[in-house]
Amino acid sequence: MERVVILGSGGAGKSVLAAALAKRTGLPVVHLDVLFWRPGWTAPPADEFRAALDAAVAGERWILDGNFLRDDDVDPRFGRADTVVFLDLPRSICLWRAVRRSLRERRHPRADLPEGCPEAVDLPFLRWVWRYPRRNRPDVLGRLAALDAHVAVHRLRSRRDVRRYLATLQRS
Repeated sequence: MERVVILGSGGAGKSVLAAALAKRTGLPVVHLDVLFWRPGWTAPPADEFRAALDAAVAGERWILDGNFLRDDDVDPRFGRADTVVFLDLPRSICLWRAVRRSLRERRHPRADLPEGCPEAVDLPFLRWVWRYPRRNRPDVLGRLAALDAHVAVHRLRSRRDVRRYLATLQRS
């Protein structure tokens, strides 16, 4: 395991899993929110984000935490990844975690968010989490089905699945 992509809804636990994987494997974590968002939750020009993502993917070892799936089906992550973890947890868990995280960490900067983007849960974010199973999940599943056989795909559907998956990994 040298290049890992972690996907899932907001509140699914992508950043927490990335940190746990990094601790066990020694792989560096790249949070896509940090590459994408600018202060005030402003999106950069598309080519700027593509260049940042391409640079991150060019590395030899990494864990990429985040969605930001490109519509052009030429997402560089999947061509280089040897492992993809899809946190396919129920929306109720994701919503609960997102709200709890917002309340718990609203005054503390998070390592997985860029400077000038404070933790907050607003209506558009909650809508995205709510709609993820219907709008985003089918695209993720299609991409996973199209991956080469050399890519290890782990679809984790519960907190228990995540614990079991982590238990299979040795600490570095």
